[in-house]
Order: sequence, then structure tokens, then C-alpha cells
Amino acid sequence: MADLDDLRSRWLRALRTTGEEDARRPDPSRYADALLDRWQEPQRRYHTPAHLTAVLDHIDTLEEYADDPDLVRLAAWFHDAVYAPDRSENEERSARLAERALPEAGLSASATAEVARLVRLTVTHDPAPGDRNGEVLCDADLAILAAPPAAYAAYTAQVREEYHFVPNDAFRAGRSAVLRQLLDLPALFRTPYGRSRWEPTARYNLAAELEMLSTAGDPAS
Repeated sequence: MADLDDLRSRWLRALRTTGEEDARRPDPSRYADALLDRWQEPQRRYHTPAHLTAVLDHIDTLEEYADDPDLVRLAAWFHDAVYAPDRSENEERSARLAERALPEAGLSASATAEVARLVRLTVTHDPAPGDRNGEVLCDADLAILAAPPAAYAAYTAQVREEYHFVPNDAFRAGRSAVLRQLLDLPALFRTPYGRSRWEPTARYNLAAELEMLSTAGDPAS
């Protein structure tokens, strides 16, 4: 269970270091509350405040590799702020939400643009070489792939629950395609920490899940 009060405090810390103080601006905690309302929507099973907390924790671990770690933290808050499992433009809608909200909250145009860029990057999780902020956000978001077996199994079950409306055969085909795409990447993680600590376990988990999905769809099994 995520600690919502702690999440609010983390939002305020990140915003204070990146925004400009202005007594005329709305109470910054209202933005945290509005975002947390989104993260607690009933259609979510994996993309919940627990996932947000985990991503922020991973950013804390990786912050030395980012150029602007607090902008990366703000991007984490927005990266799944809009989440409808049956829609394909969630990241774009989340980025546009950041572009509307963050200037009101005190961020400069350049800082807002960087947060929105990072949110859009989570469509592919493929930051360009040298994109240190992008590497940290993408590694933090994908760190669940390197979870211990029980946590990884819980993650895959939650993802399946979010896509409960998709028939089993179609889900297995779609999820298998995603897993193969990930396994075909030269590297899942881009930071030195991610490559050394998470890459081997993540590849093992992905391969094991792909094998399980293939077996589940085999009439002879």
C-alpha cells in the first residue's frame, strides 16, 4: 500500500527545487492531490500509486546518472497520469497534461518542455545516447522487469487484470510480441547501474514469461 502523504511530500520537494516561488500561484499540494486521484482510478491494477512510488524510489537510486533528477521525478509523476488500457495515446495525453499543469505550478517553459519530453519517451523506452535524464526515467520505469520471482509474477498478474477485456489468445499474442521486442533490444537498461544490476535478471524474467505464454497457448500442453 503506497503512503500517499509521503508521495505528496516527494512531489513538493521536487517541485520546490525546479519551480519558482510565487505567492499568487495555487497551492502546489493541489497538483499532487489531483495527480494522486488519477493514479487511484478504478481501472488500474499495476499503474497505481505503488508503481509511482517504485519508480520514484528507483530514480533515487539512479539520480547520480541524471542531469536534472528532480525533473525526472516530476516526469515520473506524469508518465502514467493518464491511463486507459483500451487507449493507445496515454503517454501523449499525459505529456499534454504536464504541459498544462506545470507552468501553473511554477515551472519555466524549458523545464516543462523537458518533463513533457521525458513523458513521451516512455512510449518507446529508447533514449538517445547521452540522454541522461531519459536513461534514468526509462530504467526506473522498467526496473520491475528485474524484480524477484514473486514480485514479477504479481506484476504480470496485475497487467493481465488491467487488460481483462482482451480475450486470452489475443492477450498472449500481444504480450508475447512486447516481450520479444524487449528481448531483441541490445540493452534493456542504459545506466551503468541498470546494466550491471538489473539487466541479467530482467532478461531471465522476460524469457521465462515468454516461454510460459507460449506453453499456455500450445494445445498439446
